[in-house]
Amino acid sequence: MSIHFRKMTEQDVPAVSGLEKRLFSRPWSEQSLLQALCQSTLFVVALERNVVVGYCGMYCAFQEGEIMNVAVDPAWQGRGIGREMMSRFLGLARSQGISRIILEVRVSNHRAIRLYTSLGFQSCGIRRNLYDMPLEDGIVMQLEML
Repeated sequence: MSIHFRKMTEQDVPAVSGLEKRLFSRPWSEQSLLQALCQSTLFVVALERNVVVGYCGMYCAFQEGEIMNVAVDPAWQGRGIGREMMSRFLGLARSQGISRIILEVRVSNHRAIRLYTSLGFQSCGIRRNLYDMPLEDGIVMQLEML
Protein backbone atom coordinates (compact mmCIF):
# COMPACT_ATOMS: atom_id res chain seq x y z
CA MET A 1 0.00 0.00 0.00
CA SER A 2 1.46 3.35 -1.02
CA ILE A 3 -0.83 6.12 0.20
CA HIS A 4 0.07 9.69 -0.74
CA PHE A 5 -1.37 12.76 1.00
CA ARG A 6 -1.72 16.27 -0.43
CA LYS A 7 -3.94 19.32 -0.41
CA MET A 8 -7.20 18.82 -2.29
CA THR A 9 -7.60 20.45 -5.71
CA GLU A 10 -10.63 21.14 -7.90
CA GLN A 11 -9.80 17.99 -9.86
CA ASP A 12 -10.39 15.91 -6.70
CA VAL A 13 -13.90 17.25 -6.13
CA PRO A 14 -15.85 14.62 -8.16
CA ALA A 15 -14.13 11.77 -6.30
CA VAL A 16 -14.59 13.46 -2.91
CA SER A 17 -18.26 14.07 -3.71
CA GLY A 18 -18.59 10.38 -4.56
CA LEU A 19 -17.15 9.47 -1.15
CA GLU A 20 -19.59 11.88 0.48
CA LYS A 21 -22.54 10.18 -1.25
CA ARG A 22 -21.40 6.72 -0.13
CA LEU A 23 -20.64 7.63 3.47
CA PHE A 24 -22.93 10.39 4.70
CA SER A 25 -26.70 10.79 5.03
CA ARG A 26 -26.40 14.46 4.02
CA PRO A 27 -23.53 14.53 1.50
CA TRP A 28 -21.90 17.68 0.24
CA SER A 29 -22.51 18.35 -3.45
CA GLU A 30 -19.71 18.98 -5.92
CA GLN A 31 -20.81 22.63 -6.04
CA SER A 32 -20.61 22.96 -2.24
CA LEU A 33 -17.14 21.44 -2.19
CA LEU A 34 -15.96 23.76 -4.98
CA GLN A 35 -17.33 26.76 -3.09
CA ALA A 36 -15.62 25.62 0.11
CA LEU A 37 -12.28 25.39 -1.70
CA CYS A 38 -12.58 29.11 -2.50
CA GLN A 39 -13.07 30.04 1.17
CA SER A 40 -10.74 29.95 4.16
CA THR A 41 -10.50 26.18 4.29
CA LEU A 42 -7.97 23.42 4.44
CA PHE A 43 -8.65 20.15 2.64
CA VAL A 44 -6.39 17.11 2.39
CA VAL A 45 -6.89 13.99 0.27
CA ALA A 46 -5.44 10.51 0.65
CA LEU A 47 -4.58 8.88 -2.67
CA GLU A 48 -3.70 5.34 -3.67
CA ARG A 49 -2.36 5.27 -7.23
CA ASN A 50 -3.97 8.67 -7.86
CA VAL A 51 -7.39 7.45 -6.69
CA VAL A 52 -8.95 9.37 -3.78
CA VAL A 53 -9.49 6.93 -0.90
CA GLY A 54 -10.02 9.52 1.83
CA TYR A 55 -10.22 13.20 2.64
CA CYS A 56 -10.73 15.66 5.46
CA GLY A 57 -11.66 19.31 5.43
CA MET A 58 -11.81 22.22 7.83
CA TYR A 59 -13.05 25.80 7.85
CA CYS A 60 -10.43 28.19 9.23
CA ALA A 61 -11.03 31.52 10.94
CA PHE A 62 -8.41 33.47 12.84
CA GLN A 63 -6.40 30.75 14.64
CA GLU A 64 -9.31 28.31 14.89
CA GLY A 65 -10.52 25.50 12.70
CA GLU A 66 -13.75 23.52 12.49
CA ILE A 67 -13.42 20.11 10.88
CA MET A 68 -16.35 19.48 8.56
CA ASN A 69 -15.80 15.86 7.54
CA VAL A 70 -13.27 13.10 7.78
CA ALA A 71 -13.85 10.21 5.40
CA VAL A 72 -12.09 7.05 4.26
CA ASP A 73 -13.54 4.78 1.60
CA PRO A 74 -15.00 1.71 3.36
CA ALA A 75 -12.82 -0.58 1.22
CA TRP A 76 -9.75 1.16 2.69
CA GLN A 77 -10.85 1.50 6.31
CA GLY A 78 -8.95 -0.30 9.07
CA ARG A 79 -5.55 0.24 7.44
CA GLY A 80 -4.47 3.34 9.39
CA ILE A 81 -5.24 5.76 6.55
CA GLY A 82 -7.57 7.89 8.67
CA ARG A 83 -5.00 8.17 11.46
CA GLU A 84 -2.15 9.07 9.11
CA MET A 85 -4.32 11.52 7.17
CA MET A 86 -5.46 13.22 10.38
CA SER A 87 -1.90 13.37 11.74
CA ARG A 88 -0.66 15.04 8.57
CA PHE A 89 -3.74 17.27 8.46
CA LEU A 90 -3.17 18.45 12.04
CA GLY A 91 0.51 19.14 11.27
CA LEU A 92 -0.49 21.21 8.27
CA ALA A 93 -3.08 23.10 10.33
CA ARG A 94 -0.46 23.80 13.02
CA SER A 95 1.99 25.10 10.40
CA GLN A 96 -0.71 27.50 9.18
CA GLY A 97 -1.17 28.96 12.66
CA ILE A 98 -4.27 27.06 13.76
CA SER A 99 -4.19 26.70 17.53
CA ARG A 100 -7.64 25.26 18.31
CA ILE A 101 -9.74 22.78 16.34
CA ILE A 102 -13.28 21.61 16.98
CA LEU A 103 -15.33 18.87 15.39
CA GLU A 104 -18.60 17.03 15.87
CA VAL A 105 -19.08 13.28 15.71
CA ARG A 106 -22.09 11.00 16.03
CA VAL A 107 -22.28 9.46 19.52
CA SER A 108 -22.47 6.01 17.89
CA ASN A 109 -19.27 6.48 15.83
CA HIS A 110 -17.01 4.79 18.37
CA ARG A 111 -14.22 4.18 15.87
CA ALA A 112 -13.95 7.90 15.03
CA ILE A 113 -14.25 8.91 18.69
CA ARG A 114 -11.32 6.58 19.58
CA LEU A 115 -9.25 8.05 16.73
CA TYR A 116 -9.94 11.66 17.70
CA THR A 117 -9.27 10.94 21.39
CA SER A 118 -5.97 9.25 20.54
CA LEU A 119 -4.98 12.38 18.59
CA GLY A 120 -5.59 14.59 21.65
CA PHE A 121 -9.18 15.74 21.08
CA GLN A 122 -11.32 16.02 24.19
CA SER A 123 -15.09 15.93 24.51
CA CYS A 124 -16.49 19.31 25.50
CA GLY A 125 -20.22 18.81 25.10
CA ILE A 126 -23.19 17.15 23.47
CA ARG A 127 -25.44 18.67 20.81
CA ARG A 128 -28.83 17.02 21.07
CA ASN A 129 -30.38 15.72 17.84
CA LEU A 130 -27.53 17.20 15.79
CA TYR A 131 -27.72 14.51 13.12
CA ASP A 132 -30.66 13.12 11.25
CA MET A 133 -31.12 10.09 9.04
CA PRO A 134 -30.99 8.63 11.71
CA LEU A 135 -31.69 11.18 14.41
CA GLU A 136 -28.74 11.17 16.80
CA ASP A 137 -26.80 13.35 19.23
CA GLY A 138 -23.36 14.67 18.36
CA ILE A 139 -20.33 14.91 20.60
CA VAL A 140 -18.42 18.18 20.29
CA MET A 141 -14.68 17.62 20.60
CA GLN A 142 -11.82 20.09 20.67
CA LEU A 143 -8.06 20.04 20.35
CA GLU A 144 -5.87 22.78 21.75
CA MET A 145 -2.63 22.85 19.77
CA LEU A 146 0.07 24.64 21.71
